[in-house]
Amino acid sequence: MEYKSETRLTVRYAETDMMGIVHHSRYYPWFEAARTDWVKKTGLSYSEMERRGILLPLTETHCRYLYGLRYEDEVLITCRVTKLSVARIEFEYEVFRLPDMLKVSIGDTKHGFTNAELRPINMKKTHPDIWEKLMELA
Repeated sequence: MEYKSETRLTVRYAETDMMGIVHHSRYYPWFEAARTDWVKKTGLSYSEMERRGILLPLTETHCRYLYGLRYEDEVLITCRVTKLSVARIEFEYEVFRLPDMLKVSIGDTKHGFTNAELRPINMKKTHPDIWEKLMELA
């Protein structure tokens, strides 16, 4: 069963640039918020995963901007897993303007599973309970 999280927000004035549109750098914190919401579906928060010794360092990211957003626009960010292995996970994000559901950007992030020393771990071996939940959702 593939799970897709949904995160809603309102564009804040500080997120816009001189042209009055959302600055490109603001999309990445939105992706992080959506990814955090996706992770919650596993039954753990990001901070609980870290307490259990699992980190998800970013290895690659990309965003394609289709349309601009403006101050006070309502936004929906979806997040889903596109690739999962015992050592890596990849997420895809879609950003929509509400209420018309105009797709304004598409992005992705790639992460490795590591321990606190940033050494790669095999999730299936080190955290089989979390691995099973990830497999169910991906």
